[in-house]
Amino acid sequence: MAAPNIVNVASITGITTFIAGINTGGTGGPVPINTAGVTTILSNASGSGKVLKVNSLVAAGSGTTTGVTVNIYDSATATGAANTVAIGQSIAVPQFSSVVVISKENSIYLEENRSLGVYAQADQGTIDVVLSYEDIS
Repeated sequence: MAAPNIVNVASITGITTFIAGINTGGTGGPVPINTAGVTTILSNASGSGKVLKVNSLVAAGSGTTTGVTVNIYDSATATGAANTVAIGQSIAVPQFSSVVVISKENSIYLEENRSLGVYAQADQGTIDVVLSYEDIS
């Protein structure tokens, strides 16, 4: 996995994206998911020549949502549950509230062939996710 030297980069592009309505159990609503029930929220393809710096990830609960789990996957497609590391495990999201999972104080770098995925807790409403990151190449 190559990553650019972040001291001497050609470009840094700030991006904010979102996924609305991640159904609990990871069914993902309009967002394509894999069979493991994970909704991929950010992916850095193998051979991209980029590193993605995640500055913030906010999970907002709709309805009776009570929790969300965010994992890093050692695959750009968020498959292979054996190769995961939890960033947050079963984080409580109060009804109609939001929780900061990643912030500037605990930002992470997503290297090539890695992804971030979200599970929402089963049968508890939906989760909206807002993600802010830098595309560094």
